[in-house]
Amino acid sequence: MAKFDANAKPFSKQWLDDRLAITTVMKVLNTEYWIPKNINFLWAMGMILAATFGVLVISGIFLLMYYVPTVEGAFDSVNYTIMTEVGYGWLWRHMHGIGASLVFLIIYIHMFTGIYYGSYKRGREMIWISGMLLFVLFSAEAFSGYMLPWGQMSYWAGMVITNLFAGGSLEATGLVEWIRGDYVPDQAFLGRFFMLHVFLLPLIIIGAIVFHFATLRIPHVNNQDGEEIDFDEAAALWKAGMKKESKVIPFSPVFLSKDVFVMGVYFILFFYLVFFHFNFAMDPVNFDPADGLKTPAHIYPEWYFLWSYEILRPFPTDLGLIAFAIAQVIFFALPFLDRSPNVAPASRRGLFNIWFWTLLVDIIILTVMGKLPPEGIWNVIGFISAVLFFVLWLALPFITMFEKKIKE
Repeated sequence: MAKFDANAKPFSKQWLDDRLAITTVMKVLNTEYWIPKNINFLWAMGMILAATFGVLVISGIFLLMYYVPTVEGAFDSVNYTIMTEVGYGWLWRHMHGIGASLVFLIIYIHMFTGIYYGSYKRGREMIWISGMLLFVLFSAEAFSGYMLPWGQMSYWAGMVITNLFAGGSLEATGLVEWIRGDYVPDQAFLGRFFMLHVFLLPLIIIGAIVFHFATLRIPHVNNQDGEEIDFDEAAALWKAGMKKESKVIPFSPVFLSKDVFVMGVYFILFFYLVFFHFNFAMDPVNFDPADGLKTPAHIYPEWYFLWSYEILRPFPTDLGLIAFAIAQVIFFALPFLDRSPNVAPASRRGLFNIWFWTLLVDIIILTVMGKLPPEGIWNVIGFISAVLFFVLWLALPFITMFEKKIKE
């Protein structure tokens, strides 16, 4: 323990360091938090997610100043007041909408990068589980936010999704009414999802982000070769000035500078969409006010929910609900279903490589089918893709159980 300096001036660097251990914290989180050298730009997705969440929070605060959380005023406050009367209100809305879509694009890239490189194995199970917890929380946050413009798709998507809690033949209609606060989505429904979106869920997400970063600190992040690194030895080489021989770099400033570069490229794309292609994140149907007496011809959620929505649609009600529920939690079990001892890129893992790319293509197909009407050939393709999704997860333990150990 460092010697306490009783003569330090109040609020000086030494005085604060004695009481808050600032130097120690900076070492643990920055200058002596060691990152493998052999990683690529995909490892910057976590920082991009954190930065995008920050944009969502800031833009959300500005939107909150003018949003009216009532069924009479919500639609006009979003589509008229914010978009036309408030100076640069359109900018904050576009940033919030684009951010909400891109955050899921980055999450999916982050997830499948972790699967491809086996970043959920060998002591990193809690990194994966905490990351999937964040995925669920962001999904809940996005859904609650989708209700707030109170357009046609907001209303009817809310109606359909909350009906899932009726449990099919269980007929738990009382639970649905309890969630809505009424028989149909109305003021109580909007008020509850407004509270969830602007207060409760952001607080939980912030806590989950802190937890996720904490899980990264102990086992250290994986690398693109799956190499087992002696971090203590590699860090000692770096500190001794043998930087070329060391297999690690400090998070700050070396790796952080790479993160900042990737974030710079990302935000060029972000603001390009904000200024020139903002309709990417705005459903045309949602520009009509909510009307409980006028059902849209085809109800569907935002693009990032389409794959799981399509898993629900092709099956009878009860079976569809079970399939939908399993699809939401199956990714949590990945570290335990993958029985291979190898921590390596999928390209070096034989059948697992085929499994990975098949799963990725299958989810893309499910996403496309979820946007199309459930009729004719689209229904057949959606059914086959949904069945294939579960076949892949059932096959995973068997194709990895007999995987040969890769020689280092």
